[in-house]
This record gives sequence, C-alpha cells and structure tokens, in this order.
Amino acid sequence: MIDNTAIINKNAKIHSSVKVGPYAVIGPNVEIGENTEIQSHVSIIGNIKIGKGNKIYPFVSINDPQDLKYNGEKTSLVIGDNNRIREYVTINPGTIGGGGKTVIGNNCLFMISSHIAHDCQVGNNVIIANNVPLGGHAIIEDNVVIGGNSAIQQFTRIGKMAMIGGMTGVLHDVIPYGLSTGNRNSLQGLNLIGLRRAKFENKDILGLSEAYKKIFATKNINENISKLNGSFQENRLVKEVIEFITKDKKRSICTPFS
Repeated sequence: MIDNTAIINKNAKIHSSVKVGPYAVIGPNVEIGENTEIQSHVSIIGNIKIGKGNKIYPFVSINDPQDLKYNGEKTSLVIGDNNRIREYVTINPGTIGGGGKTVIGNNCLFMISSHIAHDCQVGNNVIIANNVPLGGHAIIEDNVVIGGNSAIQQFTRIGKMAMIGGMTGVLHDVIPYGLSTGNRNSLQGLNLIGLRRAKFENKDILGLSEAYKKIFATKNINENISKLNGSFQENRLVKEVIEFITKDKKRSICTPFS
C-alpha cells in the first residue's frame, strides 16, 4: 500500500508488496524489495538498492555522501534484508575515492539517530545503538554491538562479534571477539558472554583466552604472534584474530595499553 501523499519517481522500482507511508520521497534510481515497509517522512534519494523485509522508520534520510570531494558522481548504497532502521538514521552512498559503494548486510538494527557514512561496510546482525556515527570507510563485521553515544573514526575496523561499550571513542581497530571501552578506546578483554551465547566450544574459547594473553603480553604484538605455536595454530578463533591483526590497515590495533 502506498499513501497518496508519498512522492515516488516513476522510474523507481518498487515491489508491489512494499508499504510506503505519508509524505515519503523516493527518487528515480531506487529499488526496493518485497515486504519492505517505508514509514512516513522517509527520504530515499540516489542509486539505492534495498532488499526484502526491511522496516524503515519516520524521518530516515538516505542521500548524498557528506564528503566535500563528492561532486554528484554515480555511486551506490546496497542494503540487505530484514533490517530495522529507526527514526532519524542517516545513511550515505559511497564515493569514487572509497570504491563507490556503501554496503549493509542483513538483520541489522540501527537505533535512533545513528549514522552510516559513505563507503562503510556493515556486516550481518550488527546492532548500532542511539546516536552512534560511523565515519567514512569504516568496516563493521558480523554480530558487532556498538553501545550508545559512541563514535567510530573513519577507516576503523571492528572485528566480528566485538562489543563496544557506550560513550566510547573508537580510534583503533578492535579485534574479533574483543571488548573495547574508554574515552579513547582500549581493549578490556574478550566478549566471553557473546562467545558462549554463540555456542562456540569451550576449548576454543579457552584457547582464545590464552592466546589473547600472549598476543598482548607486550607492546610488540607482531613478535608475540610469531611465538604462538601448538594448539593455538589449530584454533579457528585465534586464527581469525591473527588474520585481522596482520591484515593491511589504516588504523592501529586497539590494545590493553592504548
């Protein structure tokens, strides 16, 4: 059902099952999949593809990147399925300098007044609480939780199933399964509760806990990693953390010493 006050460009591709509320505005290059609900006063402008079963609440704005270098180039935003995008959330497509695409996965919750900037890559099952801005080019992996009033600096990576405490300024990359808090973020340990809820085997969790102590035993993280051997090399959780740390990156790794 489309409200008769909604303004929808004739070239937009909207599935017949989509609901569009009063005074919504949808531009010509927008594609919206089945059973998605667009509530009142939502504005969606740009080269945007939105999947199935999403619910977008009032006053959400999806529009041009907030980047002074952006000059109207054709870039894109892809949003997956079954996401909940709450009131006053803002989301920007990509820029040429960042690869031209912002991507959001499936089953995410973006709470009131959060912001997804240009060229961000957001995985599946991500929860971003109220008033959290993601700076441009941030990478947020699957199952991450970011607490309210935190801020994520541009080009920062947050590894899978990491948890960021409320009111944290994230300047450093956070390892998968890490727990990070602070005015300028430091590592506080591992998200053990999340690991147990995800039903990882106890031996893998214990192995990761031991590896964590060794990886961050001193400030020479790469040297510490080179000394890991034995069962650590077979632990998939440890492998993921090491791969994350050693991958090319823009930001430094968040440590207990930050």
